[in-house]
Amino acid sequence: MRHSETKYILLFTLLTSLSYSQSRLNDFLTSSDTLNKPRRNAVVITEASIAAITLVGLNQLWYEDFDRSKFHTVNDNSEWLQMDKIGHAFTAYQMGKHGAQLLNWSGVGNKDQLIYGATLGFGFLTVVEILDGYSKEWGFSWGDITANAAGTGLYIGQELLWEEQRIALKYSFHQTRYANLNPDKLGEHFLEQVLKDYNGQTYWLSANLHAFFKESKIPKWLNIAVGYGADGMLSGTKDIDNQLLTTNRRGRQYYLSFDVNLNAIRTNSKLLKSVLSIFNMVKIPFPTLEINENKCVFHLFYN
Repeated sequence: MRHSETKYILLFTLLTSLSYSQSRLNDFLTSSDTLNKPRRNAVVITEASIAAITLVGLNQLWYEDFDRSKFHTVNDNSEWLQMDKIGHAFTAYQMGKHGAQLLNWSGVGNKDQLIYGATLGFGFLTVVEILDGYSKEWGFSWGDITANAAGTGLYIGQELLWEEQRIALKYSFHQTRYANLNPDKLGEHFLEQVLKDYNGQTYWLSANLHAFFKESKIPKWLNIAVGYGADGMLSGTKDIDNQLLTTNRRGRQYYLSFDVNLNAIRTNSKLLKSVLSIFNMVKIPFPTLEINENKCVFHLFYN
């Protein structure tokens, strides 16, 4: 056999193998039409294991650095211009959405998806809140619990009303100069700042226009988004900020922009569709109008 023929045979074999592997992967990622007990059991065991490991890790690595106390509550509703509360709602919404989707992949019925899947975020964050209640540094916050319930309710409410998510709760982030002024509170490096620097975080309600006007010619991927952010914060409360920050004012920011519904992008690849579903929690940069306490600002691209 000539060498060139060998290459073609090897190439054909490789392409056939890849095609078969892609087909197997698509079959695996396709949601089951009926209850698939092995899948359901795998989802439950995996989620329970991850939650347990995470909680043990938090208890040993995070809370061990601070003094313990008797269970107590705090009222922190006035801190961070409520950015932390919206962050709680966002986390509960996203965890609930993916929890329900995993049960849908397992063939679990819609009712049980909402009862056991969509409440995943609320349940997990409630346990974390109880741990906060036994730490002197923090405390159990009813404001956080309310925010968690709001995020979970946003998902469940839409499923009950429309049987789809027409309005998504999304997130975007940009680095700010405030983190360097108080890295303990706002983060020492990029990954910490993504979680801790509320000055750079923006939370969005992103509504899919085609879902509300199904007979129109509006592209299925086009969303309109309303965002909320804040600026000028070195810590949770204004009094402490005034001791450190004299040339900037704490203020709220409101945004109006367009967005992309990544779930509406057509693809035959179940893997790509799954990846797009995960990244759909992030607001896509678009021209944006910002309205704050002092003026209106137009951003060519805002994230």
